[in-house]
Amino acid sequence: MDSDLSLEFLRVVERAAIACAHTMGQGDRHKSDQVAVEAMREVMDTVPIDGTIVIGEGERDEAPMLYIGEKVGMVNAKNIDGPRPARYDEVDIAVDPLEGTNLCATGAANAIAVLAASNRGGLLHAPDLYMEKLVVGPSSKDHVSLDAPVHENLKAIARCLGRKVEDLVVVVLDRERHEKLIDDIRSSGARIRLIGDGDLSAGIAAAVVHSGVHAVMGTGGAPEGVLTAAAMRCLNGEIFARLVVKKPEDEERCRAMGITDVKKVYRSADLAPGKDIIFAATGVTDGTLMKAFAFSATAPEPAR
Repeated sequence: MDSDLSLEFLRVVERAAIACAHTMGQGDRHKSDQVAVEAMREVMDTVPIDGTIVIGEGERDEAPMLYIGEKVGMVNAKNIDGPRPARYDEVDIAVDPLEGTNLCATGAANAIAVLAASNRGGLLHAPDLYMEKLVVGPSSKDHVSLDAPVHENLKAIARCLGRKVEDLVVVVLDRERHEKLIDDIRSSGARIRLIGDGDLSAGIAAAVVHSGVHAVMGTGGAPEGVLTAAAMRCLNGEIFARLVVKKPEDEERCRAMGITDVKKVYRSADLAPGKDIIFAATGVTDGTLMKAFAFSATAPEPAR
């Protein structure tokens, strides 16, 4: 991919973030998501690519825009002035126009607009299922395992960071399904930051030094896992992940998307295997890594 596309995609997430930031705190999560999608879609068609949405707002029948399989980019746009390239880069795109719709609706921290892009075939077409996840930073990525006991992983992370286990902060989604995980983490002596939404934002923070987050553990959405993997490819962190397949229908959905080994433990290079990876994110509300937009008053017109 053309390296200049990183600036183009940054423009896309910025526009989406600005749109939904205007709805922050209004309590309407659907409106916040809708304006983010509309803004992202509009700007996407000004980017000089032959793009395909591989992770988006859902299937075509559920999402009018940014649905899985939708074609985006200037190759698909009409009424664009000026000359067009003879050939466009073929790009696969994963989007979450507003990660943390509830966070935006309530004005809580860490709502972001996110996009990942790669060359064609460079992002896993993940089914909309749950996924077990373990996200760590660069120093710990070769010393932990998704199948290791929680206390062993925490000891390994602490050792790699030159810390005590008691100094670690682990982010976990506040869900009933995580009761045992939470007990195991607390029993080890580590501290927990429970979050209502936004495990993607937390995963990014785990790979950034001085973010105050040392790991993310628990079960969350598989599409968000692919976006996290793209971020890890860029930040040199790591995600370990495995799809949660409980029913025959889940297995059928995996096969329909080309996944035959439903017990496979994925790493970032499996979820986002592309040679070139672009990850772009913009803060919607203030968060661990990014500040929200600050809207200033319009200056009055000068007296005539």
